[in-house]
Amino acid sequence: MPDREICTSMKEPRVVARKFLARPQREGVGAVVRRSIGRFELKYFDPFLLLDEFSASAPAGFPDHPHRGFETVTYMLQGAITHEDFEGHKGTIEAGDLQWMTAGRGIVHSEMPASQGIQKGLQLWINLASNHKMIEPRYQEMLSKDIAEVEKDGIKVRVIAGEALGTKSPIQTRTPTMYLDFSLKPGAHLQQPIPKSWNAFVYVLEGEGVFGNMKSQPVSSHHILLLGPGDGLEVWNKSCNNNKVLRFVLVGGQPLGEPVAQFGPFVMNTQEEIDQTIDDFENCVNGFEKARHWKSEAAITLDF
Repeated sequence: MPDREICTSMKEPRVVARKFLARPQREGVGAVVRRSIGRFELKYFDPFLLLDEFSASAPAGFPDHPHRGFETVTYMLQGAITHEDFEGHKGTIEAGDLQWMTAGRGIVHSEMPASQGIQKGLQLWINLASNHKMIEPRYQEMLSKDIAEVEKDGIKVRVIAGEALGTKSPIQTRTPTMYLDFSLKPGAHLQQPIPKSWNAFVYVLEGEGVFGNMKSQPVSSHHILLLGPGDGLEVWNKSCNNNKVLRFVLVGGQPLGEPVAQFGPFVMNTQEEIDQTIDDFENCVNGFEKARHWKSEAAITLDF
């Protein structure tokens, strides 16, 4: 069981308010995503704009494309992707690695498979407050070995952002955010605090578990669970199969409470700002200057 401090801090456990199965759809060039946030039924879950569980095999992927006004968080589950942008930043994100990219006023980049076979991962888009939308782009990257990992009483957590089981992540978030990768062995019971004012959700990666209420029906992989109000989440792995681990990510964030105007990879507060962003991108100005003469190595090689 979790320690006493964690157990006693939860007075109002959150229950599942809504549940969706993320179904496969095509995205990018030949890639497949299971989109749970950013779809017809759930356009926005403040401050979260999109959550994709993606799968791609070369030459499929996500060739050169722009962003403005938010952050992208890429967390690899299998394989590796190569990232490169018009600022000259380039690297490979391998299984278990994390890239937290603040697009700010503008980035054009590509994300393409770096190895043979199927590459899988999660990409989360987090909105930025109006006073942060035009900041300079930046990256925070962590290798798998550097992500804090804690195991206790049948529970393992990788602390990507925020805090769990007494361990904090060094990732600095513009929009206050928690991002936790939990694995529960059969019989394990988790109680994880969540700030009461935050929105939070669960995305199930493997196995099945009971969330929020001990009498609820088990939920299996590829489902997103939007959590209702409260100060924490309870989870049980009731599987009788000793090898059936439940793995899920718990993500929470402080709502911004601001209007959202979105056109594809551009997210601002008003339609006028979107129109200006489109003009900036098309004319390669106000943050997109380097897009005029840039093309990724992947795009040149594959002639995208």
